[in-house]
Amino acid sequence: MGSRNAVAGFSLIELMISLVLGLLVIAAAAGIYLSNRETYRATDNLGVVQENIRTAFELMARDIREAAGNPCVNNLPISNVVNNAASRWYTNLNAWNTAIEGFGPTAAFPGTTFGTAAGTRLSGTEAIQLFSGDDTVATVSGHDAASGQFTLNTTSSGFATGDLMMVCNSRQAAVFQASAASGSSVTLGTSGSPGNCSVNLGLIGEGQACSARDPFPFSAPNSVMVKLNAARWYIANNANGRPSLYQSRLVGGNAAPQEVAEGVSNLSVRYLVRGDTEYRSASDV
Repeated sequence: MGSRNAVAGFSLIELMISLVLGLLVIAAAAGIYLSNRETYRATDNLGVVQENIRTAFELMARDIREAAGNPCVNNLPISNVVNNAASRWYTNLNAWNTAIEGFGPTAAFPGTTFGTAAGTRLSGTEAIQLFSGDDTVATVSGHDAASGQFTLNTTSSGFATGDLMMVCNSRQAAVFQASAASGSSVTLGTSGSPGNCSVNLGLIGEGQACSARDPFPFSAPNSVMVKLNAARWYIANNANGRPSLYQSRLVGGNAAPQEVAEGVSNLSVRYLVRGDTEYRSASDV
């Protein structure tokens, strides 16, 4: 007699159970993958923020270390011929004389208010304002006081048209914007933005017009010239509405805010005043 081979297989119920179990395994694996991906993304974002903060800290530390440094004697009388100098924080002589100024959570920048717009300082946050001279100092080898033409002892000063400059000797200092700079030549003129009100660098009395200035020669070899730096560090909302660390830096005679590190909600700086033994906040100082 012949024999019949039985063919074994899955029933419909067994197949459905297998599919359900397979889907559960796939769902569990997908959940683990998505969770790991979100964890990686969060860790990566945190790493980016930390790296940006480290970079920002180094940049801020450099500005703080250089603050108040310039080749001119601090108690010299200063002539400032920049147009409407008192209307800008980076051309105001009172600010330059301070060099380092801290602002507490309720102290707004002079001439401005707190706000929530992108780049505008947020209320309840601290800030710091810093001024200094550049590392490069050039000796003046010639100055035509009538035309505003300076000749320097170097052709590689790095000075550029539009830079805010300071020139000084043992008698006085003067602040102006370079109308032109090339090689060993720096020109003081009345063009540019904000520009200068006069090519004469003599001192004037309080309330006198800029046109009342007399020429003042900064003759060789006792006169030096340096580019001025100014920076503000503060907290503001970025374009996405998130708080960020901002810097406003003087470039080419003008200053504009730029975002440095996103996700920074406050800035805390402590100050050690000469004669004190403890660091204090800007509000206390």
